[in-house]
This record gives sequence, C-alpha cells and structure tokens, in this order.
Amino acid sequence: MDATRRTVLAAGAAGAAALLAGCGEYGDDGGDGGSDEQSSPKASGTGDSGAGGEELAKADEIPVGGGTIFKDQKVVVTQPEKGDFKAFSAICTHRACTVGSVEDGTINCPCHGSKFKIADGAVAHGPATEPLPAEQIKVSGNSILLA
Repeated sequence: MDATRRTVLAAGAAGAAALLAGCGEYGDDGGDGGSDEQSSPKASGTGDSGAGGEELAKADEIPVGGGTIFKDQKVVVTQPEKGDFKAFSAICTHRACTVGSVEDGTINCPCHGSKFKIADGAVAHGPATEPLPAEQIKVSGNSILLA
C-alpha cells in the first residue's frame, strides 16, 4: 500500500505543478526594464517641448483618486491627487496577469488578488511582493501621452 500512496501523492504533485505552470511566470514584458522614473506632471508647464508618443486619454478622463487601464498598451494611468498623473505597467508582478480594475485607491489583479497603491505602484496586498514598474507618460495640454 505504501507504493500506491506514493504513486497517488506523486501524481497529485505533478498535477499541481502543471496547474501552476499554466498561470505563467513573471517576466519583463519587453519594456525597458530598468527605469524607475515616472512622469508626475502637474497641469502647468508640461507639453511645451517635443513631440509626445501615443495619446492614451484626456486628462479629465482619468478619475481623481482612481485610474484607467489601457490593456492594449499594458499601462495603467492613475491620478492620486488632482493634476498629479502616474503610470505603471498593467502586468502584475506576481504571475504576469493583466490588472483588472482600479478601485478604492488600489490597482487590482483579478488572478490572485494582488493590490497595488495608485500613488506609487507599491504592493498594498499580496501575494505579489514587487511593486508595479513605473511607465513614462507626458501631459500635453489635456492629453496624456505614452512617452
């Protein structure tokens, strides 16, 4: 009977490993990987120099105390305080799922329940242990541009 018990336990462990592998692994999703800087523009003094990147949204479309997820660009833009915009990767640092909502001051991952603070991307609730990486944005007039 010990051999049967070991066989069942080994099969169960192999099945669990296969399920976990299906969740994916954390990895750099092709970004620059090293930048911790982020643009936190106020409404004044931005947008006067150079051409920006792709327009993500109008500034007045990002709720104060909340944010918006741009799944195609894999970016989430938040506005912790009026006129202060932040941007982070929309890829959860736990298992590389795309975050699903921004509510009650956190960016929320639907896969395993991780939550990140809208002000700095820091982990507010695990299982993630690493913050969301910052992304570069620029405010030009009323437009928020991916830098």
